Amino acid sequence: MLTASREVFEYQTGIDSDLEKTIDPRIDIIRVPFNSMRSEPNLVKWSRTRVSSNLLWSYLSGQKDRISFPEPVYGGWRHALVSATDQVQRTNPIDLVLGTANPNVDFVPGWHLHKKAGVPYVMDYRDAWHLDVFSGQRVGSHHSWSARLEKRYLEHAAEAWFVNAAIRAWHVQEHPDRAHKFRVVANAFDEVFASSFRGMQPRANNTHSGGLIFGYLGTIYGPIPLRECLDGWRMARSRSDLLEKSRLVFRGRLGHYSDPDPKVLALLNAYAKDGVSYEGPVSKTEVATVYSQFDALLLALAGSKYVTSGKVFEYAATGLPIASVHDPQSAASTVLQDRNDWYPVSEVSAQAACEVFLKTAARATQMTAEDYARNQEWASHLTRERQLLPRIRHLEESVIRKDQVS
Repeated sequence: MLTASREVFEYQTGIDSDLEKTIDPRIDIIRVPFNSMRSEPNLVKWSRTRVSSNLLWSYLSGQKDRISFPEPVYGGWRHALVSATDQVQRTNPIDLVLGTANPNVDFVPGWHLHKKAGVPYVMDYRDAWHLDVFSGQRVGSHHSWSARLEKRYLEHAAEAWFVNAAIRAWHVQEHPDRAHKFRVVANAFDEVFASSFRGMQPRANNTHSGGLIFGYLGTIYGPIPLRECLDGWRMARSRSDLLEKSRLVFRGRLGHYSDPDPKVLALLNAYAKDGVSYEGPVSKTEVATVYSQFDALLLALAGSKYVTSGKVFEYAATGLPIASVHDPQSAASTVLQDRNDWYPVSEVSAQAACEVFLKTAARATQMTAEDYARNQEWASHLTRERQLLPRIRHLEESVIRKDQVS
């Protein structure tokens, strides 16, 4: 496993140290040096140029990164990645490379070993390189360096994986001659996560005066309809004695960085008198415990058919009723469309959000252990094993056949 130094994640995205402890000891983790000066918080380490003009320094750094690979911030990592890849190949020859993006420079080791030694590689898109999944618009020209690189990489890849059918369809349209290599390998939940909810009983306050706890667990970023959710919640509380006594709790990161986005935090705090609270990020090892403290879930996503999210799979697995406030065309709707106790909005608005909060709250007070169990059983097809094992087995067989021929 090639990855950046631990300090990069500490400075930029934050780390989950508890989850880190669960990594299988058979995995060799190789920390490849990455210039993280962009996120360097210590001004003493800044150059004179950066101190004089951080804007100019950032522009020049971005241009320098693009010389190695056409990707801002991460392009400069290419040389270190290639060097580390060659070292691994010398000491422990590789049979198959799986590159997960973004950043898209992560595709370089696979392409490099394929050119050098004929090693097959898989391009695992957890996002998209030239598709803005929020707007649905293409990013950049078909003739750009990055577009030409992607076309070349896809031409030689053993497979390319996409998180949903909509993103795969977009790439089929862009690269029709490569469509036979494209597979949907969706996000999913882990079986150990699902096992935590088996036998779950309704919380006692469902039928008592304490009210309900609605929960949101995930990263809040991009064009998520947060204000519509909050206004809808406030409106629902004014129409329901039950919700007037209830709470809406947000857990997870506010933005993609270790420090909370101050604008998002201020918005959440502005609704504190309406029973809204932000209670911080959660270790992946503790998410099941956090979900078990909720009576119902809020699923808020950016409005695009290309957006699925990872949390929708966990939400489905809990068995809890779900209030969905996102574009009905979202790929998340495809995941949940046959699930019971799912209440999607007809449009993204405060009024629509209010209605689904009311419906979900009413259902939450009626949920039984049998209802939870039924929903959990329905979600069994969304486990990570169901998503990954077919592809892994196919790739293993391909590698074995290749070795036998050679």
